[in-house]
Order: sequence, then structure tokens, then C-alpha cells
Amino acid sequence: MKSKISLVMAALALAATAAMAQPETRVDVMKAPGQATVTGITRVTATVVGIDAATRTVSLKDRKGRVEQLVAGEEVRNFDQIKLGDVVSAEYREAISLSLKKGHGLRSSAEREVIERSAPGAKPGGTIGREVTVTANVVAVNAEKRMVTLKGPMGNTVDLLVEDPAQLQNIRKGDQVEAVYTEAVAIAVDPATGK
Repeated sequence: MKSKISLVMAALALAATAAMAQPETRVDVMKAPGQATVTGITRVTATVVGIDAATRTVSLKDRKGRVEQLVAGEEVRNFDQIKLGDVVSAEYREAISLSLKKGHGLRSSAEREVIERSAPGAKPGGTIGREVTVTANVVAVNAEKRMVTLKGPMGNTVDLLVEDPAQLQNIRKGDQVEAVYTEAVAIAVDPATGK
């Protein structure tokens, strides 16, 4: 499920991410008995070096001098607030959490979308994100390779690497696990600094 706003902002964020030569990336792993969470964050920045108001096109320059042109659709509020020299920051966050859920029930999947746009009159920006929660059956456990195979509600299977071998001691074929996957993109435009 994709909204019109998230399509525009996601395209802007993905294009900005692709345009930047050296994004800052961080990965965090948290472990607890029966649960593991992995979170990855990528941050990129670029400077506005060109604006074409008629086509709503912004030219962004990365740290290595590479210029990328992006079109901001009508859904992007406050386009007229963007000025030459402004800094565009994009942060992409992705996390997956796997927790053991004993018992047998129906496999399920639920998705929740979050959209926040900048206030009228403010610099353009906002956050889009989604959270998907899936209850899946464990169809195979390979302790030697530290892999668990899950079968979701649509019948598809996925192999997951379990970093902590102790986690596998609690997982058996036939168990159910709950996986929560979240992703979010935040975009902000900061005013140009004095020269």
C-alpha cells in the first residue's frame, strides 16, 4: 500500500540517497532471550545549487561535487521556501525485530503507514514510514548455519540469519514467531548558513 505523498517523498529520498557519494551508515543490534532487533540508519546531505520553480526541479550537490536534479511533486508542501544554499538532509531507517511466540494460531500480516508533512509556511520536509507485523510458522531450523525458515500468511517462505546461536535454542519447527519490520524516511531542508 503506497500513498501519493509517500511516493513523492520516497522518490526524493531515494534519489538523494543514490546521489550522495558517502552516506553515513550505522547498524545497531540488540539481543535478549527469544528476541533480536537489528536497526540500520543511513544519513545523506546535499546542498541546493539550483531551483527551477516552473518545473519544481531542485538541483542538489553532494560532498564530492556531483549534482543530481530532483522533481518535487505538487504534494511536497512549501516548495517556494527552498533557497539556494539550503542543505537537504535525508535519513533512512530500517529495523527488523524477531521474537519467539509459542503456540499455534493463524498466520497473519498487518501494515501501518505513518505520514507527517511540514507545516504550511515552513521549510519543506516530513517523514514517511511503515511498520509491517507478520506472524509466521517456523518450517525449518538449521543450527549449523544459524538459519530459520519462516512461512508467512501468503504462503511465501523467507530464510533469516539468526546472529545469536543461543536464540536458536528456543526455536523449533512448528513454532510461531512474530517479525516486525519498520522503515522510515525523514527529509529536512535547513536554511543556508551565512557566508
